[in-house]
Amino acid sequence: MTTLKDRRYAHEDRSFHSARNFWSGFLVGLGFVAFFDETVFHQLLHWHHFYDLSTTDAGLVSDGFFHAFSWFATVGGLFLVADLRRRKAFWRKRWIGGIFLGAGIFQLYDGIIQHKVMGIHQIRYVENIWIYDVIWNVTAVIMIIIGAYLTAKTRPKK
Repeated sequence: MTTLKDRRYAHEDRSFHSARNFWSGFLVGLGFVAFFDETVFHQLLHWHHFYDLSTTDAGLVSDGFFHAFSWFATVGGLFLVADLRRRKAFWRKRWIGGIFLGAGIFQLYDGIIQHKVMGIHQIRYVENIWIYDVIWNVTAVIMIIIGAYLTAKTRPKK
């Protein structure tokens, strides 16, 4: 049975571990959106590979590295969650804020840096790419706004 004293200490631990709650969510969000991108757009729809400036074989190898990266980020974030839960310091709302920020920042980075600046791949190779770019980047900005709101709302009080 949890006592009032236990809950008070758990809340103090939660505030003490606010950065860990945030970063674990950030890694899970980054890993999840990368995994989703790789699974849906690379494997199921065949719209692009992580690296499209070479052969199909090179694109498939780059997809494998991208997939491994997404799982390393996700598993690393989940190990941090397990540690927070063990310490009774898990802060769900802050963690979810981290998820949205991680997913949104990665998606915006992908949409601007990888798609436009570096040009290593596009979302889809069609004549009018702009609608795909707008949807991709607006979705990223929405996730960033939600994540920033939740993170600010759960900022520990000094």
